[in-house]
Amino acid sequence: MAPTTPPVLDDGPARHSVLANARRAAALVNVLSGPDPGPSRIDEVAGVLRAYGESEPLGLSDEDLPGLREAASALRSVFAAEGVTEAAESLNSLLAARTGPLRLTAHGGASPWHPHVDRDDDAPWAEWFLASSCLSLAVLLWDRGRAPGGVCASGACRDVFVPDGRGRERRYCSRRCATRERVAAHRRGRPAAEGGR
Repeated sequence: MAPTTPPVLDDGPARHSVLANARRAAALVNVLSGPDPGPSRIDEVAGVLRAYGESEPLGLSDEDLPGLREAASALRSVFAAEGVTEAAESLNSLLAARTGPLRLTAHGGASPWHPHVDRDDDAPWAEWFLASSCLSLAVLLWDRGRAPGGVCASGACRDVFVPDGRGRERRYCSRRCATRERVAAHRRGRPAAEGGR
């Protein structure tokens, strides 16, 4: 499934919101989980970073891809967790082993103050991606009292997603996947699974 293009965020506070960072994490996990590790994947990663407001020049290179893919694989465990306790345990494990102390940064006045748990403002992309994603997903879990995301229940899609926090729990990453599953169930003569989009 082709990754969806995220909204372009300006450099204001919305860029650093917990929900925007969690959605950026999901978008990057989806891009980095693809089978093609070539240059097109680097372009897709750069596209997600730009769409979520990362400043130019990105300085992203082919050498960053293995670390980013490994971080995405580690983060997938949070999205795939079976409930809030498993998600919290997965996050606790990642936070303890792979992040630094909580600190605030404004990147030398280039952005509003916001929290980081990577080593410093010049941390490698993979470290920043894992640390910032863990922080955002942990705050969402804390705020909502449930797992911060999920993996699409469609057999044709394994994308991860962050629900908007309203209504019943989502099972699918998009309306398109939910509709595809309902249509397939209808064609098989069975009711579709509950908990659509």
